[in-house]
Amino acid sequence: MKENPDVPISISGGGSGNGIKAIIDGTTDIADSSRFIKDKEVKLAVEKGVYPVPFRVAYDCIMPVVHPSNPIKDISMDQLKAIYKGEVRNWKNVGGIDKKVVVISRDTSSGTYEVWNKKVMKKDRVYPGALLQASNGAVAQAVAKNKYAIGYIGLGYLNKDVKALTVNGVTGSMETTLDGTFPISRPLFMFTQGWPKGETVKFLNYVLHPAKGQKLVGEAGYVPLY
Repeated sequence: MKENPDVPISISGGGSGNGIKAIIDGTTDIADSSRFIKDKEVKLAVEKGVYPVPFRVAYDCIMPVVHPSNPIKDISMDQLKAIYKGEVRNWKNVGGIDKKVVVISRDTSSGTYEVWNKKVMKKDRVYPGALLQASNGAVAQAVAKNKYAIGYIGLGYLNKDVKALTVNGVTGSMETTLDGTFPISRPLFMFTQGWPKGETVKFLNYVLHPAKGQKLVGEAGYVPLY
């Protein structure tokens, strides 16, 4: 908006599903989504005469995080699944201290949850005792306040108040996301209602420009496409 003062931009959050719903309903120009559109959403869109067009704008990796005082440093995909299924309830079972694990997850409308569900849970359900949060920021905050908590957040939400765990011995980073070695990574999308025109296409070109939007992607803590 600094570079284009005549273009007002308003943003609202609430999860990837809400963004895609807004594109289908025609209440937004661009839907940000951290997952690809589902078949049932495409069907609903087409029934309404809407043709969502995806643009890949960045990459992200989803990091398991714990309180900085937690001695655990690395966790396997199998251990993560067992914790989130409720099969492992005590940190001592994964090499930690003898304390109950507080499991923090995202709600089901979240694209981050969808990726976690697919890549970590392999479509198994997160156990009902998990505490659900509405955003990456809320998960980070909840973990920062609880010594025995575990959560998961996008790379861009990592801060000094939480500790990221390596997964299967691999650190989540720009390099390991792009080369595919970090096991919980994903592309991030912007969807438009049909092929974008006018200010919308200018905005997308800005986001995809290596020296402009993609530079900002990196500064925001995500992984640029290039």
